[in-house]
Amino acid sequence: MQRRTAILLLLGAASYTEAAQQLTRSDDEFLEDLCHRAFRYFLEQADPHTGLVFDRTRADGSRVPGASRNVASIAATGFGLTALAIGAARGWIERPRAVDRVRAALRFFARDATHEHGWFFHFLDAETGRRVWQCEVSSIDTALLLAGALAARQAFDDAEISQLVQRIWERLDFGWMRNGDALLLSHGWNPERGFLASRWDRYSELPILYMLGIGSPGRPMPPQSWYAWKRPQVRFDGFSYVGDASLYTHQFPQAWLDLRGLRDGPPSEIDYFANSVKATRAHRAFCLGLSRQFPKSYSKNVWGITASDSVKGYLGWGGPPADPAIDGTVVPCAPGGSLMFVPDICLPAMRSMRERFGETVYGRYGFCDAFNPTTGWIGPDVLGIDAGITLLSAENLRGGGVWQWFMRNPEIRNALKLAGFHGAGARR
Repeated sequence: MQRRTAILLLLGAASYTEAAQQLTRSDDEFLEDLCHRAFRYFLEQADPHTGLVFDRTRADGSRVPGASRNVASIAATGFGLTALAIGAARGWIERPRAVDRVRAALRFFARDATHEHGWFFHFLDAETGRRVWQCEVSSIDTALLLAGALAARQAFDDAEISQLVQRIWERLDFGWMRNGDALLLSHGWNPERGFLASRWDRYSELPILYMLGIGSPGRPMPPQSWYAWKRPQVRFDGFSYVGDASLYTHQFPQAWLDLRGLRDGPPSEIDYFANSVKATRAHRAFCLGLSRQFPKSYSKNVWGITASDSVKGYLGWGGPPADPAIDGTVVPCAPGGSLMFVPDICLPAMRSMRERFGETVYGRYGFCDAFNPTTGWIGPDVLGIDAGITLLSAENLRGGGVWQWFMRNPEIRNALKLAGFHGAGARR
């Protein structure tokens, strides 16, 4: 693939802009097609009345059979709210139609959706809004829903949307979700069993949750909560960074939070954007190491493993460190969700997957969720959260749109200030 100049090895705030400008016409045409297809998922795979986005669908656009047929995910709905803003900005949907769809979803969550102290159930019936599978009230999935709503609030500048988002956010009781802990949030609550035992106590996708809590206009969290969770160090192939979980934990919060050029305060003093750059590069090196075991699956420009479907069902795999479940499966949203971090390695990976495997893995909504070149298995579904992270990350690479919308929310800027973030990015 031709490129005008080499992109810097480690991208910071300044070099990110340079990277976006270095996209060739061919690069941008590819991203336009990929993003438009991903946007189509959120346009077609959502209930028009509740606005709830289906958790998954078949790659050809048909509905999944059985018990999963009508199941929506509130996290996918959060990605969908931001997707509507992207679609309107890109001309893929008329702005009034996008506004109507955002309003419908927010009306449902503000007025009709069952909640517990403002927190919503993870999975809902898309048509009725009823809880399914005896799922939990999820703190992180509610946060992803709210993040999507806050981006849409600024993108559309609509009075009703703003009022509905404010109502949803103010109602969130962060004190209740701490369940007696001074600083750390629970993963969630179940009506049958009470609070889940796990807490958000180590680096993961939690930054978006804690920032929304610290910036809450209703029942805020203490700023010290930002420093209460552990930051495990990973060292691999010359890279050193924080975060020993799958790539999505780096991607999801920073799809909205623009942390370029920022560091938090002592004792951590971490540049989380640069940290995620290193984590993505380390992950590619990890996959290249796996190519000795799975030569048909992983190579310089075909790589990526993050939580996804597999022949054995949904798995939370990743690496490094090595996961014994890894079987040669490739997950396109692993490089797709990191386009905003390291386009110089992620964009060639996405393009190579399409060029090498073609329509077998690339269809109506972009890439299928996962496929295995070693065994020939191809996942039949597209997942909303994985199409969503690819779309949002690509949009941030192309122009920083999602970052700009989300960071216009004054509560978010104040939350970063309260948590002690500082640096050149704070002047944006």
